Amino acid sequence: MKRMNLIVVFSQDKTKLLMCERTKEPYKGQLNLVGGKIEKDDDNLNEAYRELQEETGITKDDIDLVYFMTCNYHTLNKGLEIYYGVLNKDVELVEEVNKLVWVNEDDNFFDFNKYAGEGNLGHIIAEIKLELSK
Repeated sequence: MKRMNLIVVFSQDKTKLLMCERTKEPYKGQLNLVGGKIEKDDDNLNEAYRELQEETGITKDDIDLVYFMTCNYHTLNKGLEIYYGVLNKDVELVEEVNKLVWVNEDDNFFDFNKYAGEGNLGHIIAEIKLELSK
């Protein structure tokens, strides 16, 4: 099974989420969470930090990532590990390939025309917001 990670990054005040604009299909031109392929089997959390730093410039010093859940898509032969974190300071973003965008945390992440994933982002973000409100 091909394994990937998605990382939900909240601003310090938790009012914004970091997204990237996809440049490739599927979902070209739509917003998605940052993340990528898990290249090593030994430490998935470190793989999430590596991918986050590559795509955004955000490091372990800027955020504490928390493993949230894994979604397995058996028909696609993909496993998606989901992490989240809240920035602990202001950061200067460094774009790798995709344009990075801050969006309001109360946006409609179920909007299929704006956000990748056919509603999955809406579900993931709603569940993480519930977790953060505890």
